[in-house]
Amino acid sequence: MLVCLMALDKPGALQLRKDTRDAHLGYIADTACVHVGGPLKDANGDMCGSMLVLDVADMDAAETWAANDPYAKAGLFESVTLREWMKVLP
Repeated sequence: MLVCLMALDKPGALQLRKDTRDAHLGYIADTACVHVGGPLKDANGDMCGSMLVLDVADMDAAETWAANDPYAKAGLFESVTLREWMKVLP
């Protein structure tokens, strides 16, 4: 099942994102379920959120993955949305 994770950072949390980024990227490598993803950027080009497509067994697995992400554990996100996603292109 593919699940799109959209997360918006709390205002003023860029340094927290930078401080936690290595742990977040390590988590992605260790769990090996991120199909595609990357940071969202604001009008100044600064990272301000995340968009990931997870390849997981079910929505419970997506919720567990999201809750254990070091970004989430650090309190970076203002909001997180998980939605089933269907790949059409390319």
